[in-house]
Amino acid sequence: MVNILLVSACLLGINCKYNGGNNTNKDIVELRSKFKLVPVCPEQLGGCATPRLAAEIQDGDGRDVLEGTAKVIRKNGIDVSSEFRKGAEEVLKIAELMNIDIAILKARSPSCGSGYIYDGTFSGKLKEGNGVTAEILKRNGIKVISEEEIDKLKCI
Repeated sequence: MVNILLVSACLLGINCKYNGGNNTNKDIVELRSKFKLVPVCPEQLGGCATPRLAAEIQDGDGRDVLEGTAKVIRKNGIDVSSEFRKGAEEVLKIAELMNIDIAILKARSPSCGSGYIYDGTFSGKLKEGNGVTAEILKRNGIKVISEEEIDKLKCI
């Protein structure tokens, strides 16, 4: 039985979003009555400051960033791929230490997005793919859902 969930910290009201705010989701916060929630922010764990310039994956997705064939680029052109890889690796360590099977991560994020992420043009357009952290978790057998898919937890 699942009793611990890894959760993007911004969804729990922690001010770690790139602009210094959060993405509080009351439905996610209410999950604390059924599950132990472990908040993580891969970008902060990778060394990125808060606030920080927005970043998107260019020329690929999280898989490609992990393989070194795509980059995570800030809006000002700075490459932060190494910070995103480090943050993903640290989140994976936490998930493994806590024996976590399921993560609820922020939709469309270059770190946390699952299924769709922003396309790298900073235009709000989406492309298929996973963020760097979502990809590393999935590779290691951890189920990743977004806050938009929490109805999937009803089956657990």
